[in-house]
Amino acid sequence: MDLSEIKLQAAQMITEVLELARLNAGEILVAGCSTSAVTGARLGENSVMEVGACIFDAIHARTKERGVYLAAQCCEHLNRAIIIEEEAMLRYNLDRVSVVPQKKAGGSFAASAYLGFAKAVAVEYVSAHAGVDIGGTLIGMHLTRSRVAVPLKLAACYVGETFVTAARTRLRYIGGERAVYDESLC
Repeated sequence: MDLSEIKLQAAQMITEVLELARLNAGEILVAGCSTSAVTGARLGENSVMEVGACIFDAIHARTKERGVYLAAQCCEHLNRAIIIEEEAMLRYNLDRVSVVPQKKAGGSFAASAYLGFAKAVAVEYVSAHAGVDIGGTLIGMHLTRSRVAVPLKLAACYVGETFVTAARTRLRYIGGERAVYDESLC
């Protein structure tokens, strides 16, 4: 396991996601990551803090550059709660919960986010504007409910040994065959 290669792959992937998702400063990108899957193991069987930290560092650096809030999804043992900066929680009026993610309860990626954010808090859910799923962690529940999820076709679709999927959201189309849509919002 080459951490520098994993970090490079994560940086390339998130750069591509941010470009394709067209996120604005202040919007939320949710990220789920199975460090077990990144190392080639089954989900939940080989959580590795060093892998979680290097992927978090790569993703957080890029989202922070863009002014995008990163929301780190915990594993199912914490009901897929979200670790996010307190500033984002306040801006989006999210409900804070009391939990501190650990390697075996929340996962190494979320635990790394909790340690890596300036003022980390846990919330039960977010309505994100885009998301990235490293290793099949099922982030869909955190994509904005009032929008439509649109898959992103990534060239950089692997981190370590696992596949990455991503999506952005768009406003719902309403109207019908005569409706005209603002392409800048699509």
